[in-house]
Amino acid sequence: MSKTALSVLSVIEVVALVAVLGGFLLAVAGGLRRIVSTLAEVTWGARAVERQLRAVPINIRMLNAGLTDAATVLPSLSNAVDSKTGRSTR
Repeated sequence: MSKTALSVLSVIEVVALVAVLGGFLLAVAGGLRRIVSTLAEVTWGARAVERQLRAVPINIRMLNAGLTDAATVLPSLSNAVDSKTGRSTR
């Protein structure tokens, strides 16, 4: 083979290699775009959950206060009902 033919083949090989690498880079870029889109949705969902959970500590304190009140009142209420009905829980 002549030097010209070898040079042309070398140029064709380099162009083919660059084309293949470019195709793979485009495929990777497309995959990364899908990942970014998915992560954006996950971030949005996590922020929504965070906003919903901000009220939980306040509501837990209110619930605990109500349960404490109930725990204080129910034994005496139970004793009053027992004495009215003649029952004994003991």
